Amino acid sequence: MMKLHAILREGAGDVQTGSLLARIAKHRTIYLLVLPGLLFFLIFKIAPMWGLLLAFKDYNPFLGFAGSEWVGVKHFVDLFASSSFYIMLRNTLAINIIALVFQFPLPILLALMLNEIRHESFKRFNQSIVYLPHFLSWVVVASMTFFLLSTDVGIVNKLIAANGGETISFLSDPNYFWGLLTAQVMWKEAGWGTIIFLAAMAGVDPQRYEAAVVDGAGRFRQIWHITLPAIRPTIIILLILRLGSMFDTGFEQILLMMNPLVRNVGEVFDTYSYTYGILQGKISIGVTVGLFKGLVGLVLIVLANRIVKRLGHEGIY
Repeated sequence: MMKLHAILREGAGDVQTGSLLARIAKHRTIYLLVLPGLLFFLIFKIAPMWGLLLAFKDYNPFLGFAGSEWVGVKHFVDLFASSSFYIMLRNTLAINIIALVFQFPLPILLALMLNEIRHESFKRFNQSIVYLPHFLSWVVVASMTFFLLSTDVGIVNKLIAANGGETISFLSDPNYFWGLLTAQVMWKEAGWGTIIFLAAMAGVDPQRYEAAVVDGAGRFRQIWHITLPAIRPTIIILLILRLGSMFDTGFEQILLMMNPLVRNVGEVFDTYSYTYGILQGKISIGVTVGLFKGLVGLVLIVLANRIVKRLGHEGIY
């Protein structure tokens, strides 16, 4: 009897394997389309993860990966015990919370405004205009900010001085730093962020708007009762993903905007990892910071997804 069960299981396995190969052969075109993306993730995302082990080693490039001393969680203990840790934690959370409150809703509002434009040519023209800042590098954005707000050549301060006021140190005053970063991100990325929301709005059945007009609903009521509920799943998914990157900041942006006078409010985990991991050659510390950020992001995504599901909405998984 046991032999019979073993033969049946083996036969079932062969049938499943055969059916799987048959399905792959039947839909080979679709699998070929998936293959480049799969290879990308395998080569650039999955394969390099072995390097996370450097967070548990005192890496020495002369000894190599295998020859470097295994130190366990020593780098994590040193990171948490560092006097800079709580400063970086405060700055990272503050910058991301401000961006979440002010920058995240902006593409939604902008997409709603663009969606209300009825003249297609004018609508496409406006879309092109608001997309353009996304393609500017942070070097260009930082240079534009300098020429606008610096105390010596800044246009804004020249206008203030011309009207009898005192110049303001926008770039060197810590009180302006977080707001300045948020304003830059809002200007640069708000237009690009509308693409997903406009695509979601395009999927709304036009008959729903026609029925609302028959019932006497104005444009604001149509937006509130039809458009926003239709894009709610998209908003929720993007919000969950945004919460998962709460410990990620614009490294290039902050590196370009930071100076010694604002370092106390500008030092974040990304710049700390760059300073110690790249400039000082302490690779293990840089990897430790990156692994810590990744674990916190994973926990935030899982928690946010569970909360969303408890509220009766669909999460990301």
